[in-house]
Amino acid sequence: MNAIAQPLGVLLRIIFDIIGNYGISIIVFTVIVKLVMVPLTMKQTKSMKKMQEIQPKIKALQEKYKNDKEKMNIAVMELYKEYNVSPFGGCLPLLIQFPIIIGLFTVLRTPLDYGFSLEVVQTGFLWISNLSEADPWILPIFAGLTTYLSSVTMSTAGTKQDATQSVMKYFMPAMIFWWGRSFPAGLTLYWGVSNLFQVGQQLVINKPYLRQQKDSN
Repeated sequence: MNAIAQPLGVLLRIIFDIIGNYGISIIVFTVIVKLVMVPLTMKQTKSMKKMQEIQPKIKALQEKYKNDKEKMNIAVMELYKEYNVSPFGGCLPLLIQFPIIIGLFTVLRTPLDYGFSLEVVQTGFLWISNLSEADPWILPIFAGLTTYLSSVTMSTAGTKQDATQSVMKYFMPAMIFWWGRSFPAGLTLYWGVSNLFQVGQQLVINKPYLRQQKDSN
């Protein structure tokens, strides 16, 4: 994982050398990384949308061939081919992003290992007196709330969530809030800003789908 964390640490250090403020550097760093990952997010959303569109057809095939698993699998694969959809299309971009996210967490949780002095990471930012220590309430609430908003906007318009997704929509924000109360404030700041960027990005990506749904109605 250090192979990913090391260049990210270098990037954060370069940003800090230019800006000179650790808190603002984390925000700029977050935005740059999220911008780089925009194509992956768009590909993931597009693939998920296609899968959602053909779900009724898949269910019909599953019902039709419920007593013949082999025919059902063949029919479903032919449907994927017809609509040019991969069942793993939505997962691949996420799998690519996951090591990057872990690398970011590594850098922001242990910034001293990536060229930052204790004096730099212990500086204050806004109401936070020390970015290397946990903020007990405001940042964790911000991180939890933006996690919830991000999960809501990730669901494209007009799609139903299953029971697991509905539970996770509330469980994850609660967990992020709890973790945020023990994480360094710099790391929680990154998470909240990252989610805020994700919300705005997803609203832009979802806009064409909302327009299509409105026109079809």
